[in-house]
Amino acid sequence: MGDVLRVSRPNARFQQWEALLRNRNKRQRAGEFLVQGVRAISLAVEHGQPIRALIYDAERPLSRWAAGMLERAGGERVAMAPELLRELSGKEQEVPELVAVVALPDDDLARIPVGPSFLGAVFDRPTGPGNIGTMVRSLDAFGGAGLIVTGHAADPYDPKAVRASTGSLLAVPVVRVRSHGEVLDWVRREREAGRPLTVVGTDENGTADIAEVDLTGPVLLVIGNETAGLSAAGGRGATRWRGSRSAARPARSTPPAPPRSPCTRPSANAAVFQSPGPRSSPGGSLRDLAWANAASLRDLPGSARLRLCSTGQVTRSRVRPRPEAPRVLP
Repeated sequence: MGDVLRVSRPNARFQQWEALLRNRNKRQRAGEFLVQGVRAISLAVEHGQPIRALIYDAERPLSRWAAGMLERAGGERVAMAPELLRELSGKEQEVPELVAVVALPDDDLARIPVGPSFLGAVFDRPTGPGNIGTMVRSLDAFGGAGLIVTGHAADPYDPKAVRASTGSLLAVPVVRVRSHGEVLDWVRREREAGRPLTVVGTDENGTADIAEVDLTGPVLLVIGNETAGLSAAGGRGATRWRGSRSAARPARSTPPAPPRSPCTRPSANAAVFQSPGPRSSPGGSLRDLAWANAASLRDLPGSARLRLCSTGQVTRSRVRPRPEAPRVLP
């Protein structure tokens, strides 16, 4: 197996890796983050993500899968005491078999390929890393090509985001950009190159039904912040969906909550992206995408509007029936 670094106490190397769990700035400076789980590590290796180190339990016999990963992944091999490995996992009880130290990918929009059946998403200023992970997981499940995270946002490489993605973060390109302007420039370049990219956003005040809009061809879905929705700048140039307002009001004994549309509730909202055109994806030929987040857009002059029920169930009268249920990752 080659040279192995053995770590039996919390030395400087351990502290460096442990900091990746809780400190975004240190993840950025080191240019790496932690990944655990069979699917996540397997996808990282399968998609050629640079593995800087694979850390395994020094006191446990390796499974066939773990031994195979150590042979294929490259990078440094580290045998670590189980109590230290448990700390790196962020779990109180379970000791993972492997933890991978993976290099952060470049934030380059060129990593997101735009083809004839492109489906991608922009998440504007998300505050919850778990919501980013869920979004990436949904994209991966239905053949999406990439996610763009804009503005002052949660970190896609936070452990909560990595766990929520169940490994899809290693398979689907995720690119962080500072502002919507970079996205608009990228969309403009794609259109000039002959790829007619349509930008579609969610809007609880929209008036047009989703079934009335042709969503064939390359589509970029824009989704706003979980609480405030999409900023006026971030939603520029997007067509819009609308969600219904049917969330229950808080009890009188509770303090008033900040205004929040059901379109922004990460646990309840679901947008179904569907059109009659075929789509090349691992899940089948339908162009559907079930989202775990939808949000309102600010008023955008001159944009078309779409309507969407996003209170936990899709109103079947609002969308075309599907011959089969969408594939959902375990």
